[in-house]
Amino acid sequence: MKEKVFSRYEVFVIAMVTIVQFTVVLDFMVLSPLGAILMPELNITPAQFGMVVSAYAFSAGASGLLAAGFADRFDRKKLLLFFYGGFIIGTTFCAVAPDYHDLMLARIITGIFGGVLSSISFAIITDLFKLEVRGRVMGFVQMAFASSQVLGIPIGLYFANLFGWHSPFIMLVGICVVAGLLIIVFMRPIDAHLKIPSTRNPFQHLIKTISKLDYLRAFAATTLLATGGFMLMPFASAFSVNNLGITLEQLPMLYMVTGVFSMITGPLVGKFSDQVGKYNIFMIGSLITMVVVGIYCNLGITPLWIVLALNVIMFAGVSSRIISSSALLTAVPLPQDRGAFMSINSSVQQISGGIATFIAGLIVVQTPNGKLEHYDTLGYVVIGAMLITIIMMYTIHVYVEKKSKSVIKPQPAPVSPD
Repeated sequence: MKEKVFSRYEVFVIAMVTIVQFTVVLDFMVLSPLGAILMPELNITPAQFGMVVSAYAFSAGASGLLAAGFADRFDRKKLLLFFYGGFIIGTTFCAVAPDYHDLMLARIITGIFGGVLSSISFAIITDLFKLEVRGRVMGFVQMAFASSQVLGIPIGLYFANLFGWHSPFIMLVGICVVAGLLIIVFMRPIDAHLKIPSTRNPFQHLIKTISKLDYLRAFAATTLLATGGFMLMPFASAFSVNNLGITLEQLPMLYMVTGVFSMITGPLVGKFSDQVGKYNIFMIGSLITMVVVGIYCNLGITPLWIVLALNVIMFAGVSSRIISSSALLTAVPLPQDRGAFMSINSSVQQISGGIATFIAGLIVVQTPNGKLEHYDTLGYVVIGAMLITIIMMYTIHVYVEKKSKSVIKPQPAPVSPD
């Protein structure tokens, strides 16, 4: 009989981490496709909409840095619940925001708490699962991204069209409350890291983590990893509608079909990254994504089936990059630094993503007829960032290989008494 890879409790933990990630990603994904609705309704420019998206990223990055020094000093379950509670409050404010300025403030509050959740989730995964199976775990967690498209975006757009743009955030609050209650009742404390002696205070812990060369290399790679999604995604719906000729009624189907295929490929990519090699899968995914981005960002009016096919292939490449790189980066920090490393890494991702979104908002120009110009320029910037990231991730791959070999050294054969 084949031995199970995960126990029932481990399956529960994976499911809860995936749901937490689903709601955090959905919060971002719900806002991105609403761009085509929000810009005319709130009478804002692409640059202002980019700032709404960036406000979350900048506040998330700042809070991650502030929390990093304390991340390894508390039970990870308690930290998860504290920041998830704040995330629910911030999302509630988004659900009742009456105008652009209040929405901006609500996004800042949501980012302060939501930006730390991914780092806590990845620290939990690193604590509970061996590197040999983390690709599989990340593959399932990555389903949160696809699920947010399959379930969240079409439903969010549907409710936004019927009841206004506030309604998707109300839906999200309901999902978060249920998930939070399940974590409170069924998740066990995650505090093994607290048994590792540490004499450093939170500030020293933060400085030590930031200043370590091996960690800095990982943070630099994360900076460029965030560029692609944050540059293209916020304006993807407006580009699809105004440039590619996709209607608002067809938009949910576009996200749903792409998401269904991403849900299928996510676990497979995770399994392959454990078997074939995490860096190998990352490189393949990057090459696929670069080719499709180069084609996609230069399209004009295009038949729906071609847009669907390109989106499916592009997101398969993006998923391969995210799953493999996330699994590889979890192997970089020492056990006593995991929480701090993940918090800083998440902050770097959020801040660099916020800068990328802001720059994208300055590059993209919306003409009076709604068409976006210079979207192809964004594509070229993303491709350049991916090329550099392939090289940077290779150095991290080499470091992890050396680290694993130094930890697992072959023991000398016992000497015979004769």
